Amino acid sequence: MFTCRLPWWRSSATCKPWQSGRCLPCPWDTHQLPSPRGVNTTAGHGQQVGTQEKPASEDLEMLPVRRETETLFQEQPETGNQYFEDPLLRSYLRTSLPPKVLEEVSQDLERFGNRLLTKIKHLGWECELNPPVFRQYDAWGQRVDHIVTCSAWRRMKEIAAEEGLIAEAYERRYSNWSRLHQAVKLYLFSAFSGGFNCPLAMTDGAAKVIESLGIPGSLKNAFEHLTSRDPKKFWTSGQWMTERRGGSDVANGTETVARKQPDGTYRLYGFKWFTSAADSDVTLTLARVVDAEGQVKQGSSGLSMFFLKVRDEEGKLNSIQVQRLKDKLGTRQMATAELWLDGAKAELISAEGRGVASISNMLNITRVHNVITAVAFMRRMISLSREYARKRVAFGKLLKDHPLHVQTIARMEVQARGAFLLLMEIVRLLGLAETNMASEQDQLLLRLLIPVAKLYTGKQASAVAVEAMESFGGQGYMEDTGLPVIVRDTLVLSIWEGTTNVLSLDVLRSLTKSQGQAMAVFLSTVQKKLELASSSAELEAAVKRTRGATSSLSQFTQAAASRGTLTMELAARDFSYALARIYAGALLIEHAARPDASSTDVSAARRWCSQELCPVAMESQNGSYEAEEALRDLALVYEGSPACRSGL
Repeated sequence: MFTCRLPWWRSSATCKPWQSGRCLPCPWDTHQLPSPRGVNTTAGHGQQVGTQEKPASEDLEMLPVRRETETLFQEQPETGNQYFEDPLLRSYLRTSLPPKVLEEVSQDLERFGNRLLTKIKHLGWECELNPPVFRQYDAWGQRVDHIVTCSAWRRMKEIAAEEGLIAEAYERRYSNWSRLHQAVKLYLFSAFSGGFNCPLAMTDGAAKVIESLGIPGSLKNAFEHLTSRDPKKFWTSGQWMTERRGGSDVANGTETVARKQPDGTYRLYGFKWFTSAADSDVTLTLARVVDAEGQVKQGSSGLSMFFLKVRDEEGKLNSIQVQRLKDKLGTRQMATAELWLDGAKAELISAEGRGVASISNMLNITRVHNVITAVAFMRRMISLSREYARKRVAFGKLLKDHPLHVQTIARMEVQARGAFLLLMEIVRLLGLAETNMASEQDQLLLRLLIPVAKLYTGKQASAVAVEAMESFGGQGYMEDTGLPVIVRDTLVLSIWEGTTNVLSLDVLRSLTKSQGQAMAVFLSTVQKKLELASSSAELEAAVKRTRGATSSLSQFTQAAASRGTLTMELAARDFSYALARIYAGALLIEHAARPDASSTDVSAARRWCSQELCPVAMESQNGSYEAEEALRDLALVYEGSPACRSGL
């Protein structure tokens, strides 16, 4: 990348955006401070790039003068309505939605895009500058455990209700297309939301769980609040599962117990180590029911799911003590806390011992939201990067006129396009499932693609965000540009709701549970999509490579079935990557095979399919999944470690 040099006379005073009381300008404000006389490091429309010889007297006038306040002499990138500036989104909607639905959805997205630009973006930056603060005691020494959030954060909650960012999926105004409409609005919203997309993910998940239970009478009021468009009634939900022993292994890590009360409710006792959106109104959580003998059942079959309100009618915490707020790398806009449940009143909402199965609906929804955020952050960073390339001058010409620079952005664009179509595919299938229109094959494919899309786009987003930040040179590393915020917030996407390895093993469980049916549906669906492009000469090479990768994947799956569980466990990550790359490739080819497809659609499909689509087959040929290689892995990792000397 082409590095921008920061002037030596620029003030060295810095401040982290999460420090309270800062009044940094919102990044990407449309107004510009005038550049000092004689300094020309940028060029916009109509500006000439280059230098001319000037008299020595003029050179003296151009020497930098130290002032109380200095600015970096570069033009910031400016983006407009994100709906208008996303041709892939608009072409996908034109292709997929019925005409009447398309007309109404497009109008809504155009309006929402303008609101994001003029009203919401600045609120998102305020959330970053004013993170939540924990006040444990009041002025008189009384414990209050108050999590104080900023006014912008509270306004985001109101906007989420007004825009129906949860309600849209449950009102079903557009039948099976309602979920896609919601997902697209969240896609536009996420990068401007100041972290509020995270509590929305859990709120959506909680609503989904309650709906899947048939909206029982005791939860009807909660469901109405979670899906309300009225800012005064709208509730957000948390998801309290992680305890001291760790994250994804809830079966062995959950210590919280539930004691049944005479009135049929339960009291929860335990320590929740990581509770996102701790300022939410309600939450779902897991606990072990204590039996009449005072015993609890271990393992996943001992876990039950509970619903609880965080505060009572008087606004007091529901026998909950806040220990502290987490000091996180990113998503600092949102309160994440350690909580003691000391007799918190709760309602058992799953069958006893069926907590993990019942909460799976929530996990599926939050994983879909994870994909939405990943794709949204990629799109935002690329949009800023490409606009910056139109204004920033380096080595005598605009960055956009440096072929290597544009090539790098183009490679990011291809990744974002593949991820976007993968997202649209899972929300399309989810919409069918939620309106009882999904076939058995659709449901198998959805169950497989959710963890695949989550794990793959999480890794993509981190790579694209860092690459895009680098495209700004040194300016990309500056806190008040807002770019480091996006990078930090992106890094959680491969961790939250299951790490890459955990989800890769989940993919294998999905295949095993379906007894091979999910894999058969995957392969047949890919082939059908490729057939749509069989007559396209431009896509011939891409189709051939994807078919070859699909064949290699099928052969590996058959061979691995007779080689034991260790082989598949070692191959799990590469196998999941192969599923993601092959399916996204098929989607890109399908999109490029449309009669009205653009040349960039074709180019994106061809470039995506030029990468290694089936890494699991290649690594298998290299012997990477043999038992001996697992031992060599151990030796490589622990050579020189004290653990190695004492015996592993």
